[in-house]
Amino acid sequence: MELGFMACGISKAEFLEEEAPRLEKWLSENRNGEMKYMENYFDKRLDPRILFEGCKSVISVLVNYFPSETQQDPEAPKLSKYAYGEDYHFVIKRKLNELLLFIQSEIGEVEGRIFVDSAPVMDKAWAKKSGLGWIGKNSNLITNKSGSFFFIGELMLDAELQYDTAIGDYCGTCTRCLDACPTGAIIQPYVVDGSKCISYFTIELKDAIPVPMKGQFDNWMFGCDICQEVCPWNRFSKPHTEAAFLPHPDLLEMTKQQWKNISKETFDILFKKSAVKRTKFKGLKRNIDFLE
Repeated sequence: MELGFMACGISKAEFLEEEAPRLEKWLSENRNGEMKYMENYFDKRLDPRILFEGCKSVISVLVNYFPSETQQDPEAPKLSKYAYGEDYHFVIKRKLNELLLFIQSEIGEVEGRIFVDSAPVMDKAWAKKSGLGWIGKNSNLITNKSGSFFFIGELMLDAELQYDTAIGDYCGTCTRCLDACPTGAIIQPYVVDGSKCISYFTIELKDAIPVPMKGQFDNWMFGCDICQEVCPWNRFSKPHTEAAFLPHPDLLEMTKQQWKNISKETFDILFKKSAVKRTKFKGLKRNIDFLE
């Protein structure tokens, strides 16, 4: 809590038996689109002991990113809330490094590896296994205390710890996320076709966005929050207190016209340390032009 994590859970490092057939089926049906990296390291993805020899425990942490303010112009192209501030990979890695140093100072010789969405690690599966929430029908991890606007990170250790247990699924009969998705990416409860997701088109896809998708993006230029925004559990989301996740002062004030005419210089200022750099200026411009 002192490091700024909103929750922490611990699982025994073992083969993810439940996830294996699901991942295999999802890949065989090409739900990953052009995200070919999802097909790599299949064994490592399902067993952390192959990824990190001697691994005995997986510590999962959650970091809140729900903002207190959002974009002001209702007609401006929309940016996913997770990308408002500094790239979460760096922020969470710094915190987990501090946690590892603390553990080593308390316990002694402990080997640890840190992962933040940067290796073949099924972070949602581990967070679920350690009781931090359940995986909802939109395939996001959800908690009944604070919704789903958070990042997940892992610290794997070669030490045995006390393990937590999974909790139940509280989606019930709700289908709001399925009903709200403009591109029909949630093809059935708990199954998302990544190749139909707005986030996929605006971030992962490097080529031109397919013409048939025109008019289906609900004005999202980078990422998409729709399936989270409609989720009833997100009424419990509270604004984060992480200074690194605060946006550049000008970001939320940008108008539709300003986004349309954005220059490379403005892009570099607004997104100096942001995850938006992943799509580069050219990619963001492509997305904005596609919305016209």
